[in-house]
Amino acid sequence: MNRTEKSELIDTLHATFSDAASVVITHQVGLTVVESSALRGKMRENGASYKVTKNRIAKLALKDTAYEGLSDQFTGPTAVGTSSDPVAAAKTLVEFAKENKKLTIVGGAIGGQILDKAGVEALASLPSLDELRGKLVGLMQAPATKVARVVQAPAAQLARVIKAKSEQA
Repeated sequence: MNRTEKSELIDTLHATFSDAASVVITHQVGLTVVESSALRGKMRENGASYKVTKNRIAKLALKDTAYEGLSDQFTGPTAVGTSSDPVAAAKTLVEFAKENKKLTIVGGAIGGQILDKAGVEALASLPSLDELRGKLVGLMQAPATKVARVVQAPAAQLARVIKAKSEQA
C-alpha cells in the first residue's frame, strides 16, 4: 500500500468516525470468511458497518474526531463497528460475540463518551432508535383508541337497550 492509498484510507476512516453516533472496537481472532461475512451482513441489516483496520491507520483517522480518546484501545487484531444509530452497532456486535467466542468486545464510545466493555454491553441492552419510535407511536395512539372506545360505549349500550325493548314487545 503506497502513501496515497494510505492517505485515502485514513480520510475514509476519518469521515466514518466523524459521521458515526457510536463506535465499537472488537478483537477478532480466528473468524472465518463465512463468519465475517455473516457479521457484516447483520451489521448492514441494522444500519451499521464493520471494518477490519490497521491500528496505526485507525489511530491517525481518529485525530480531530469526537472519538480521539479511543486510540489506546487499538491494540492487537482490531475491527471497528460504527453506526449512525447510537445502539445498532453495539447491539449487533454484542449479540454476535455471545454466539461466537472468536469475537470479543474491547470497548467503544458514544458521542465522545468513552466506554469499556461493560459500557458497550449496557449500551447494547438499550432499545434501538426504531424500537423507541415504535413505543412512542404506540403511546401516542393508545389515548386516541381509549377515547374512541369511551365515545362508542354509550351508543352501543343504547343500541342494546333498544334491541332488548323490541324483543320484549
